Amino acid sequence: MNISVVDVNDVSKTYNHGRVQALRNVSLNVEQAAFIALAGPSGSGKTTLLNLIGALDIPDEGSIRVAGQSLSELNDKQRTALRRERIGFVFQQFNLVPVLTAAENVALPLEILPHISATERRQRYMEILKRVGLEGMEHRLPTQLSGGQQQRIAVARALVKNPPLVLADEPTANLDGTTGMAIVDLMNQMREELGVSFVFASHDPRLLERVDTVIEMVDGCVQP
Repeated sequence: MNISVVDVNDVSKTYNHGRVQALRNVSLNVEQAAFIALAGPSGSGKTTLLNLIGALDIPDEGSIRVAGQSLSELNDKQRTALRRERIGFVFQQFNLVPVLTAAENVALPLEILPHISATERRQRYMEILKRVGLEGMEHRLPTQLSGGQQQRIAVARALVKNPPLVLADEPTANLDGTTGMAIVDLMNQMREELGVSFVFASHDPRLLERVDTVIEMVDGCVQP
């Protein structure tokens, strides 16, 4: 049986007091272990949709369910908890804390989960560092790592809390072609091993060739 991780139903979003229509009547479904890309030109609504799915913003109309929870029924505190516990994020700029080591950056999401002991925390970040090919580099600072290694750290950080969903906004934009595709292949491997769903926002044609489904967006609408 297919398990739905994300359900977006007839969602619209405007900004600037309704003057800018960012999304119009968007619907889509993300199943478990999906590898999906939102594609389209700048301003097409990719990042807006990613932010709504990630509970970073709320739609004006329509409904979104993530990991079985209706976002419209959650208050700010509950949406924060959902992001913290159930959604991983990978960003274009890596967003690593420069004064923390690789291991400390990866462990950061676990620090705010009170039910995880120090022993389990160490087990989790060491295991995920090994999975992404950075075993032995746990004590290095971000400045001591290449761009590709930093993005591997970002992927490990997104996965360390075992979320059902990872959202990646232009994850290859600051990497050369070979390194960028290695990162995409790594995420695909993690999808296969862990069953996590990945949703990308990207216009990188090489990434779009590697996903299972490409959802084309134009002027805030999903193309048929």
